Amino acid sequence: MEAKQDSVVSIHYVLRDTDGEIIDQSSEGQPLAYLHGHGNIVPGLEKAIEGHAQGEEVKATVDPEEGYGPYREELVQKVSRDAFQGVDELAPGMSFRAESDAGPMIVTVKEVEGEEVTVDGNHVLAGQTLDFTVNIEEVREASSEEIEHGHVHDGSTHG
Repeated sequence: MEAKQDSVVSIHYVLRDTDGEIIDQSSEGQPLAYLHGHGNIVPGLEKAIEGHAQGEEVKATVDPEEGYGPYREELVQKVSRDAFQGVDELAPGMSFRAESDAGPMIVTVKEVEGEEVTVDGNHVLAGQTLDFTVNIEEVREASSEEIEHGHVHDGSTHG
């Protein structure tokens, strides 16, 4: 069976930056399972996997527009330290869930200067070209419930 709309695809992957450094990879013996055609993985990788079957290897270079998007300077903002009430220590690299005009988003602290904190709402991989090597472990038909919910069910209880 080939990866297509409404199929569950289980993959092992290695993600590298353009210098060949590993950014992320699936854990050995724990493939990533996703519902194909439902936006569960970056669009460029999903397009590259389309039509491939179990046992195949797919190599894909994904540009920012088909990955995590371009880096947007307007998502870098200075906010008051008061926005982090209940957090004793703030340091660069810390991430927080924040409410924005566009809904909830994850922001990363870039800099702390006195009562002013610089946060970045860009995905950590925004603006980067991504090099994937994917091995397709399994492709199966999705259940009607998985299709209805828009994601893979792993057999555990689901609410």
